[in-house]
Amino acid sequence: MGLLTPEFGTVFWMVIVFAIVFFILAKYAFPVIIGMVDKRERYIKESLEAARQANEQLSTIKQQGEALLAQARTEQTKMLQNAAAQRDVIVAQAKEQARTEAARSLEETRAQIAAEKQSALNEIRQAATMLAVEMAEKLLREKLADEKKQDALLDRLMNEVKHNENF
Repeated sequence: MGLLTPEFGTVFWMVIVFAIVFFILAKYAFPVIIGMVDKRERYIKESLEAARQANEQLSTIKQQGEALLAQARTEQTKMLQNAAAQRDVIVAQAKEQARTEAARSLEETRAQIAAEKQSALNEIRQAATMLAVEMAEKLLREKLADEKKQDALLDRLMNEVKHNENF
């Protein structure tokens, strides 16, 4: 017979050998292979779960990073605004202080000028008075060189004083 049409005995022994090999494989090899396949499946599932969790964590970290960056930008903006406001306040205070100082200095200068003006006027008055007294003294000396003129002048002055007292 040929290979395509085997005899009954060959088929019988092939079935028995197959059953023995299958039994041995089923008893010893299949549990190990199935265990390894299950182990490999669990490892793949765990790896996929770990990758998914890592992806979620990465997404969470990315969102937190973006939130921190946005918060930092907001704080930076606030700090810049505060610095600008403080700068404006300091500049305004400096301007006001400069105005106050200028006004005070101007008032002091005006007061000093007024005092110097008054002093100059007093000096001029005093000089004019001294000049008038000196001129009057010279005129009186010249006019009153004669004793009769002195008596006449005294009488006239006395009458004027009496006349002023009556009013």
